[in-house]
Amino acid sequence: MLKPVLNTELNLESADDFYEALIHAHRDLPLEQSHAMNAKLILLLANHIGSQSVLVQALCAAREATLLCLSDSPN
Repeated sequence: MLKPVLNTELNLESADDFYEALIHAHRDLPLEQSHAMNAKLILLLANHIGSQSVLVQALCAAREATLLCLSDSPN
């Protein structure tokens, strides 16, 4: 059986509409509630994905991208 692989290609029906809905969902939330909402959203999507392998790949990709962005920012 093949190990599932994280799809990093654009796969959203309407990326701009999703981004707008995400921003709207955070509107007027204090920072703490915004972080809590993000955590709940991540857990809902992780449950939907279901594959531990894909989830770990996503965690690694997000962390690597974040560290690269931080190392590129001027201090």
